[in-house]
Amino acid sequence: MQANNLSLWLALKFVPRLAIHKKIALVQEFGIQKLFTTKKSRSVLTTSHGISTKQLAAFEAPDWTKINSVIEQSKRCNSELIAYEDEYYPQQLKQIYDPPLILFIQGNKKLLNKAQLAIVGSRNASVEAREISFILAKELSRAGIVVTSGLALGVDAAAHKGTLAVIEATIAVVATGLDSVYPSRHKKLVQDILMQHGVIVSEFVPGTKARAGHFPKRNRIISGLSLGVLVVEATIKSGSLITARCAIEQNREVFAIPSSINNAQAKGCHWLIKQGAKLVEGFADIMEELNLVGVSGLHLAVERQDQQKPQQIINNVENKKNPQKDLCEDALLASVGFEITPVDRVVSRSKLPVEEVLTRLTVLELSGLVSAVPGGYLRVK
Repeated sequence: MQANNLSLWLALKFVPRLAIHKKIALVQEFGIQKLFTTKKSRSVLTTSHGISTKQLAAFEAPDWTKINSVIEQSKRCNSELIAYEDEYYPQQLKQIYDPPLILFIQGNKKLLNKAQLAIVGSRNASVEAREISFILAKELSRAGIVVTSGLALGVDAAAHKGTLAVIEATIAVVATGLDSVYPSRHKKLVQDILMQHGVIVSEFVPGTKARAGHFPKRNRIISGLSLGVLVVEATIKSGSLITARCAIEQNREVFAIPSSINNAQAKGCHWLIKQGAKLVEGFADIMEELNLVGVSGLHLAVERQDQQKPQQIINNVENKKNPQKDLCEDALLASVGFEITPVDRVVSRSKLPVEEVLTRLTVLELSGLVSAVPGGYLRVK
């Protein structure tokens, strides 16, 4: 693609208050060059396409200073621009109603056209949800499916890390310009993704900071790139349900992981299943639904992480005003799931000595926060 074409696509991106699908229709009718260089085309814009005076001015006199600045800023943050007509632009994304005219990318652009599955979920995810995301991402990556997610805390990060754990490449779609990382604690994760031939994707120009309205736009790209979306854990008001809704609108598959009825963090997944999402108990469920070959007899089994040296026992400071609140915020409590959790898994997650784990589990049980059941413990609240 010619360099001046890239500038023209940027100019088209900056035409104000004109829907993306209308911009693409104009390019298909006139061609990107004629759209900006032929007076006859511009006269037709006003008479046949309802282009406003302000929009017409953006076609007649693009802000080349702004456009060149974006290109230069992109170079400075080691990112590349891929326009809608570029050979590397993801074909799957072209199928959606409002595909970005320009993608800003860092890393391996060839990855964009490979078969992908999105894994999304709560930022404040439970230990169980993070483990499931990590393991499913590993299984999918080993099967040749690229895992795509949003670089957020919780489920997203676990999915990216699961792929990296088996030395495969992953795609992170972000809601900021590529000159910054959000959340900032994921700078190392971004480096690891790029080192492992993955790719970071954004539709936002350099200098764009994180804003609430940007995340739904990012979510439509996550689902648009993918064959389907797997929601691991989500509340009813979770942004992950926006991604699932985008997937439905884009005619993509939607998958959801079930959990205990007592787990408020999973209510969104249960709602999706009621609406017809595929209930996923294991990796094979996804591959079967997507009709992908090469997988049989595989199931989801939460693997034990290597147990690290136990931390020193930290004496809890008693909160005389509200001791129950201290218990609810106990890190060890977070290691007990709403499903039966064996003691050895609590030990592995909390990285505490077995003796302390057993003592503190007894305290939590007496406080009504966990329940002892055959096979381990179950979180009650």
